[in-house]
Amino acid sequence: MSYGQTFANWRDAASDWDAYTRHPFVQGMCDGTLPRADFLTYLVQDYLFLIHFSRAWALAVVKAGDLDEMRACSATVHALLDHEMSLHVQTCAEAGIDIEAMTRTPEAMTNIAYTRYVMDAGLSGDFLDLLAALMPCVLGYGEIGTRLAREAANDTPYRDWIETYAGPEYQQACAKAGALLDNAIRKRLGDNPEALPRWTALRERFATATRLEVAFWDLGRA
Repeated sequence: MSYGQTFANWRDAASDWDAYTRHPFVQGMCDGTLPRADFLTYLVQDYLFLIHFSRAWALAVVKAGDLDEMRACSATVHALLDHEMSLHVQTCAEAGIDIEAMTRTPEAMTNIAYTRYVMDAGLSGDFLDLLAALMPCVLGYGEIGTRLAREAANDTPYRDWIETYAGPEYQQACAKAGALLDNAIRKRLGDNPEALPRWTALRERFATATRLEVAFWDLGRA
């Protein structure tokens, strides 16, 4: 499934994209060799991450330029809070980690760095700055899920995680996010945005968020 022209351009220009989407943590989920303790460490931190990520998408509602953008961002907030986080809660509960224990867990420094970078992009910049910082997570997980659904070992214990991000609901959310990005760029930068200095700055912001994704996977590796 295509996630749009802007994403494809920024992804291809991000030197750390393969380090993110083919990180050893990801490959460990693919072949089933990732230790469960490492996965649970990641999952708790990702639960905390998604709380702040939801706030960032809520900020995107404020930064949006019209009702269509507001509705798209609002729908993403709903999807994060009421759907994606349920995987984290359920998996951790099965391992004896309840929501109270998850919320009491201190945020790792790389988690703080990433989530606050995204929030700062929105607070100090505009709607495009915020989208550029948000998209590596949203669309990168969609790309990872799709690939792992094809390549993962049949007996990997991480099939639920893979199916969540490869599934039609998440993939449709990615397609909508990619369309939101393309339309937002077109509305603000015109039909030839690549010729503008602003395009380069946004692409670099996307690349920075990608580097922060690489560091985030390291949280789950002992």
